[in-house]
Amino acid sequence: MILSDRDIVQALESGRIKITPQPDLERSLGSCSIDFRLGNTFMVFEHSRFSYIDPRQPQSIGDAMRTITVPDGEAFIMQAGDFALASTLESLELPDDLLGRLEGRSSIARLGITVHSTAAVFEPGWVGTATMELSNLGRMAVALYPGMRICSFTFEQLTSPAMVPYRKKRGNKYAGQIDPKPSRLAEEIAMALEEEK
Repeated sequence: MILSDRDIVQALESGRIKITPQPDLERSLGSCSIDFRLGNTFMVFEHSRFSYIDPRQPQSIGDAMRTITVPDGEAFIMQAGDFALASTLESLELPDDLLGRLEGRSSIARLGITVHSTAAVFEPGWVGTATMELSNLGRMAVALYPGMRICSFTFEQLTSPAMVPYRKKRGNKYAGQIDPKPSRLAEEIAMALEEEK
């Protein structure tokens, strides 16, 4: 069951869903979703310095990315074919019986920008900002401004609370993040290899 606008407002008022800073509901609330804004921090691959990424080597991933902070009022320019990680301005905290689903906004998609590649589900018990995988699929560069509405969240009710919400899950790699984080796939692989021993 997807929460309606009425249900989202009730969940915000009761504290079941926490969004910080508090959203302007007049501008951000849809019929069954709420818009989140683009943060100031971006991570980009330095493909001119590194020829490939090895997911088994954590330094391969971290070293290959550079963090850029864009001041308010200035633009982050997504060139055609570019990929970047970015975070939402708002932080989200979910209860143990709701999941969040991040969706790109149609107005942004019509410029050629995809907001997430595959990571759309935010598990029950999520806490932190959302990292988005931005791509420019178009042929023209697009200016993205911190503070612009970039994505929306819908919320779905689980049939019962999760036994192990995300924030309590062993090996939760991204809980509590406040800036975009690079892939932590290497940690997952290392943990699996350690368990095999």
